[in-house]
Amino acid sequence: MNKCVSGSLNLDSLVMVHMRRSKRKPRSWQIQEAKARFSELVNEATKSGYQTITKNGEPIAVIMSKEEFETLLAPRDTLLEFFMKAPYPELDLSIERSLDTGRDVDL
Repeated sequence: MNKCVSGSLNLDSLVMVHMRRSKRKPRSWQIQEAKARFSELVNEATKSGYQTITKNGEPIAVIMSKEEFETLLAPRDTLLEFFMKAPYPELDLSIERSLDTGRDVDL
């Protein structure tokens, strides 16, 4: 299991989000190669997008530019904000919470 980066985000979820946003295929580096060529790895991440580091064939870390990382951590709109920005303002959406408390159930 990958350690938490921020809140409930872990390495796997950050990579999956980024992969959906990016059309680039990441390069994979063995950990020994990443250590030996770290400057090149950082330059490649800055120019070409995130780079995956593997150990024993399994992904263990991702190197990405600061800009890409900040994009991943950017705040998202809430559901209410999403609906308020809807492209059809003429639709009268009722997005207020119902005050109905439900029904009583005998247990």
